Amino acid sequence: MKKLRLAERIPVFMRNPRLRLLAIYIILLSLVGAGVAFYYNWVLGVVLLILLILGSIFISDTFHRVNEETTKYISDLSFRIKRSEQDSLLRMPLGILIYSDEDQVQWINPYMQGYLSDKDVLGKKLADVDKDLAKMLNDHRDEKGTVTVNWGDRRFTLLIEQDSHVLYMMDITKYAKIEEAYDNSQVVIGQVFLDNYDEVTQSMADSDVSSLSSFVTNQISSWAQEFGMYLKRVDDDHFFVLMYAEVLKKVEADNFKLLDTIREATSKQNFPITLSIGIAYGDQDLNNLADLSQSNLDLALGRGGDQVVVKSPDDQARFYGGKTNPMEKRTRVRARMISQAVTELMSQADQIFVMGHQQSDMDSLGACLGIRRIAQMNNRQCWIVLDQENLHSDVRRLLTSLEDYPAIKESIITPEAALENANSQSLLIMVDHSKPSLTTAPELYKKLENRVMIIDHHRRGTEFPENPVLVYIEPYASSTCELITEMFEYQSKDSEPINEIEATGMLAGIKIDTKSFTTKTGTRTFDAASYLRSVGADENLIRHFMKENVDSYLQRNHLIESVEFVNKNLAVCVGEDDRDYDPVTAAQAADSLLSISGIEASFVITRRSKKQVGISARSAGDVNVQLIMEQMGGGGHLGSAATQIEGQSVSEVKATLTDILKKKNDTENKDDEEE
Repeated sequence: MKKLRLAERIPVFMRNPRLRLLAIYIILLSLVGAGVAFYYNWVLGVVLLILLILGSIFISDTFHRVNEETTKYISDLSFRIKRSEQDSLLRMPLGILIYSDEDQVQWINPYMQGYLSDKDVLGKKLADVDKDLAKMLNDHRDEKGTVTVNWGDRRFTLLIEQDSHVLYMMDITKYAKIEEAYDNSQVVIGQVFLDNYDEVTQSMADSDVSSLSSFVTNQISSWAQEFGMYLKRVDDDHFFVLMYAEVLKKVEADNFKLLDTIREATSKQNFPITLSIGIAYGDQDLNNLADLSQSNLDLALGRGGDQVVVKSPDDQARFYGGKTNPMEKRTRVRARMISQAVTELMSQADQIFVMGHQQSDMDSLGACLGIRRIAQMNNRQCWIVLDQENLHSDVRRLLTSLEDYPAIKESIITPEAALENANSQSLLIMVDHSKPSLTTAPELYKKLENRVMIIDHHRRGTEFPENPVLVYIEPYASSTCELITEMFEYQSKDSEPINEIEATGMLAGIKIDTKSFTTKTGTRTFDAASYLRSVGADENLIRHFMKENVDSYLQRNHLIESVEFVNKNLAVCVGEDDRDYDPVTAAQAADSLLSISGIEASFVITRRSKKQVGISARSAGDVNVQLIMEQMGGGGHLGSAATQIEGQSVSEVKATLTDILKKKNDTENKDDEEE
């Protein structure tokens, strides 16, 4: 051992100020005692002095030896600790890699070397050693904490100390597999519903019904057996499904091809049947899962059926299917029941507020006029909530015509006035939309959110009022005006009937939404139009409403001139970022593009206001524009959809849309190759 310095030879207790002071006191007292002894007896004093000197030497030597042993122990302990630290870097199950500013490997411990086989790594660029490892370093070098990464067929916890250029990796594959096994074993509940079973079978012979039922049941049972699911039929048109999360992943990877199988096979038999499926996962409470699966099934049906909704309590819904237009299946019985329910709810309210979506169109305003008349028939005051800014020319012409009808004109109020007049006994009716974010008066909705009724013909989206008192969503209808027109048949005949301007406004809404009865029409559409004509709807006045002004015509043609093609059959038009376009003009431009040969879908992107960019999307039938718009926060129908985006420029929205369209095309090409 090296020679100790003078300071290190001082006894440990002497290095402590308090102990040193105590030692001085003891020595002083001993000297005083020796002095007193010399005073009385010098012999006794000499003896005491000798004893004092000998005791001091003994104590000093003892503490010196203790100090040496302590120092030796501490030195040995420090050596062992340092050796343990070095051994831990070499032997512990933690990969350590030190790199330079240029990402060259400067040192690596044996554990980390084991994952790189026998590669010579020192002094080499990390990208030359292992590209995946270099990518992990680049992707996560700015992360403050640990992240979980996949490297090869194993999973690691990764920590990067950017300041010291050290990379730590801990293999957690074993624990990841345990977690994955746990996640895969979670229970998933699903419900399968035959959308139009009753409508299809009501006119069939019993033998045909039995044959169709057996065929559909066998197809669904085969599908369940293929993936290892438990299937139980609970009704003629309703099945219960139980599976594990691992099975759900496989079924989603298969894209629920059962929907196509059932639809195509039954269509060939001239008895077209479609399925809707609601699947819930991610909750330990089975009652909650069952409720969520029913809610997901309701969402699938509200979107038109022939599709699957998969959702957990905390995640966004995932949609599969929905590639075809829904078949008309609503009945007169349902219309009568809804009409009676509307009458009952109106009778319980002190006043009624009805409003459409933002930037109201003819269908939205016409529906408001129809609801107001039904309220009048039931002796209830009804206010039409309308924001009269940024309205299209056809709606403005209708409002001008209402000058001759003061009772109706006075019932149209602003969102601010409606918010002030509403109370807990009021009823709010949302027409032609179901998303609270699109409503004319969001504050009014919040005030009456537990007293909301919804009447709409668009497919239901994930954004939906939590506690509506009544929901009447029929994606099979051409327009909301069509749905409301049917209600008049079941109102009291003693009350004042619908007048000319109301009938004209509602018929105009139907004509515009069906492009003059050329799209989305059924027998019920013509029945509604016939009724409105019989009560005074004026075709000449409708033509006046629908006249296009010169500016709108020029804007539409200007947008069409900017057309670009994505994947050859998808047309995209883009307006200037510093110019506002009327949403109706954009919609008309999208409609016009569909008349061009080879275009399967059209998308027109325009600025609607300083803060908002809108997309009008149209399809000839093969492309589901609703699913595309939903990815951008919008919705609509298979052939007609839209969205509004805030906080982005027109070019940014175009880039997002183009990316979605290209990914869609790549996915379809991949599916075609697999087939």
